Formats: sequence, structure tokens, C-alpha cells
Amino acid sequence: MEVWLRETVSTLSRKSDTTAAIQYALNRWAALTRYCDDGVIEIDNSAAERSLRGVALGRKNYLFAGADSGGERAAAMYSLIGTAKLNGVDPEAYLRHVLAHVADHRINRIDDLLPWNVAGKLQSFNANA
Repeated sequence: MEVWLRETVSTLSRKSDTTAAIQYALNRWAALTRYCDDGVIEIDNSAAERSLRGVALGRKNYLFAGADSGGERAAAMYSLIGTAKLNGVDPEAYLRHVLAHVADHRINRIDDLLPWNVAGKLQSFNANA
């Protein structure tokens, strides 16, 4: 496809919209084809955009978060919930577990409370709840 784009762009007017689009793709060719080199990389960022949809929809409501610190807390909560979802952990169960244990937890071991480290403990936690 890259060869075809290079051949095609040379036959078009330099000022055409098609030329601009082809040049845009060619200038970013390495990034455009990066997903071909690694099967883990997604071809698009639709998952990230979908996860941010709620933030965009509620933007007017967040205007009244109270202060910058309220907005920062909301951002931290979105980050925790999103990370839990991406790791296949139920966000409500995860937050319930973390809130129940964070007060007694040693600060130098806070990474023990990350979603991927808590996932195995949530099964027994949900059974006892």
C-alpha cells in the first residue's frame, strides 16, 4: 500500500485534498503500521475513546466539582475504575475491597492494592460479603 500511495501522490496536484491526505498517511507510516509488528497493539484507540465517553457526556456536571481538588479526585476515581475494568476486575468489588483495607495497609506496600494484584482476592472477598 505504501508503494501505491507514493506512486499515486506523484500523479496528483500538490494542492489537492487527496494529496494532503496521502502525505499525512505517508508522514506517519511507521505509526500507522506499528500494530502489524506487535499482535498486542490495537489497530485503533476505540477502547480508550469509549472509556472516556462518560467523561465527555458529563463535562457540564463536572464544572461544579467544587474546586480543582474535586476534579482531581474525580480523575483519580475514573482512573481506578478504568484500570479495574481493563484488568477484568469488577470496579465496585475492587473499590469496596480497597476501601476496606487501605486504612490498615502499609504505605510502602500500596502497590498490593492495584487491581491486577487484588483480582485473586476478590473472589474470596465477594463470597464473604
